[in-house]
Amino acid sequence: MQDFVIYLRFLIGGAYVFSAMPKILGERFMTQNGEAAPIDTFPHFFETLYRSGIYWEFLGWSQVLAALLLMTQMFATIGAVAFFAISINVFMITITYPFAGTPVITGLMLLANCFLLLWDYPKLAHLVMPDKPANLILTNYYNHYYNNRFWILLGLLLFSFTVVYIIFFGRNPMWWFLISVTVGFVGWIYMRIRFSRTNERNN
Repeated sequence: MQDFVIYLRFLIGGAYVFSAMPKILGERFMTQNGEAAPIDTFPHFFETLYRSGIYWEFLGWSQVLAALLLMTQMFATIGAVAFFAISINVFMITITYPFAGTPVITGLMLLANCFLLLWDYPKLAHLVMPDKPANLILTNYYNHYYNNRFWILLGLLLFSFTVVYIIFFGRNPMWWFLISVTVGFVGWIYMRIRFSRTNERNN
């Protein structure tokens, strides 16, 4: 489950960096100009957002910042909270306009985001408790595997790779996904071998 949570953060964060970078670079979400499309369609909607300029870039920077927080693992709880607002907004857009099967994808990402919030409930519960006891005790959930610094470095590597890839190679999701999966899988194998050897020495 710890592996699942770590890589779910990588997946959500990486996907949003991939979609946010074109906004920061001042590019359209749709490859074609949607100005001539009917006003109640999503090509016209995204063309309007693109023409807004600063707001379009602001959306991109917001997604990138939330992704960075999520992928570092260290600040993943804050990232999950930030992404909750973003995920709901994206999901509502996809069900407002005829996006074919896209609402299924955005809906699954929203559910994944909710799962991450539930995973971090022990941390978040103290913020929403109506009556906090004066002698509140915070429990340390530190785990040598789950909280290992390697996951921070791997998250920063995947984040940096995605940014550089978009800048130099554009939006080609196939190669980006394959390389990201390969890097992530190699990292997972490394950590499994490392902790297996550590457990053997301890035993």
